[in-house]
Amino acid sequence: MKNEITLQTRREFLRTTVLGSALSWTVPAFLANTLSALQSQAADSATQVVTGKDATILVVLQMAGGNDGINTVVPYASDFYHRARPKIGLTGDKIIKLNDEIGFNGALTGFKSLYDAGNLAVVQGVGYPNPNRSHFRSTEIWQTASDSDRIEKYGWLGRYFDNACAGADPTVGVTIGNQLPEAFFAKLPKGICFSNPQNYRFMSNGTATEESYKKLNELEMSGSAPDGGPGMTPAENSGGSISSLAAGMPMQGGSAVDFISRTALDAQMSSDKVRDIAARVQNQANYPGSQLGNSLKLVAKLIGGGLPTRVYYVSQGGYDTHTNQLGTQQRLLQDLGDSTKAFVDDMKAQGNMGRVLVMTFSEFGRRVNENANGGTDHGAAAPMFIVGNKVKAGMLGRYPSLAPQDLYQGDIKYNVDFRNVYASVLENWLKTKSAPILGKQFELLPLV
Repeated sequence: MKNEITLQTRREFLRTTVLGSALSWTVPAFLANTLSALQSQAADSATQVVTGKDATILVVLQMAGGNDGINTVVPYASDFYHRARPKIGLTGDKIIKLNDEIGFNGALTGFKSLYDAGNLAVVQGVGYPNPNRSHFRSTEIWQTASDSDRIEKYGWLGRYFDNACAGADPTVGVTIGNQLPEAFFAKLPKGICFSNPQNYRFMSNGTATEESYKKLNELEMSGSAPDGGPGMTPAENSGGSISSLAAGMPMQGGSAVDFISRTALDAQMSSDKVRDIAARVQNQANYPGSQLGNSLKLVAKLIGGGLPTRVYYVSQGGYDTHTNQLGTQQRLLQDLGDSTKAFVDDMKAQGNMGRVLVMTFSEFGRRVNENANGGTDHGAAAPMFIVGNKVKAGMLGRYPSLAPQDLYQGDIKYNVDFRNVYASVLENWLKTKSAPILGKQFELLPLV
């Protein structure tokens, strides 16, 4: 009787506590098979697996550092613009005109091609109330979709995973990089993170996984944990190699260690799948040899290989242009436009462009007035770009006024709350209700 009660306690723990969630997101599309094999042991209810193989896909592209939106979408006809920026204001061949008042930075030739093809929407003047000029805090606000005076524990995409992706593969969210973005933080962690397929990592947020292992260890009748199991170090818990987790775990029929071993093996299989896709699928477009170009090139391979992912996350850094902005921003924007254009070409060649939407964001824009060092300082509102063949292409909203009397502490005022964009993407693209994710209902925009 004692053993029966103990086993039931472990089963209940695995079903209802954070360990079940912390491990479940390391399991790929064959999660259902793993749970089926454990059903006689744990008597769990059936899990409906969300594959996402035929669903819409969101690619989030972070322009880290605070991109100068004013020299990205340029109000070249404004006298206020040229007075505020006598040295770094763009004129002539430094602009690609879109109309009689506004043009793209001349480096955005890739974006101009997408714009002309009806694949690019520009959301003008995006920000939020009471803007924060700290890189860290403003990024946190964008990542968690919080009010500026409120701290949120989970990211907006993490809350999407919690609300709309129960039972999904861990690859429902994929970050190309070395760190899981705060946007992915979730109550039931999902999402994988790697800079290349050979460095496939599964990630957790905070110490929840470590605490779960400690609790599980107390429940295990066997007492000590094997190498690579519940007794692993915090560093291994928070993002070590999947292959190391899978190694050396004995099969002890019906025990929690058995469960961990099986899920670890599934995680290893998922890692193999990612590597197989990366090696097998060929890109059908020429990408820049930059970090962003390589990231989008890998995303295109994973989409082409049928990875069941709903959200991909890539980033491009370097936009903190306090000095000598012109050359730095031009190089970054050229890379942004060319990499995105190559990705769109790749998706079209695959026949997947109808499923894909790219959304850019930066934590803030820059001040209207240039500084003494040929750069700009931290500001507030800036444009967002939405790319896809189902977008309502063109300019959305109005350009914020640069007149001194209309500025807020030297910054342009936002016209569109970024959470209006998020809500529109969630409801009209990812097809889920936005209010439970964003905390309230924001007005939807005609993006798609």
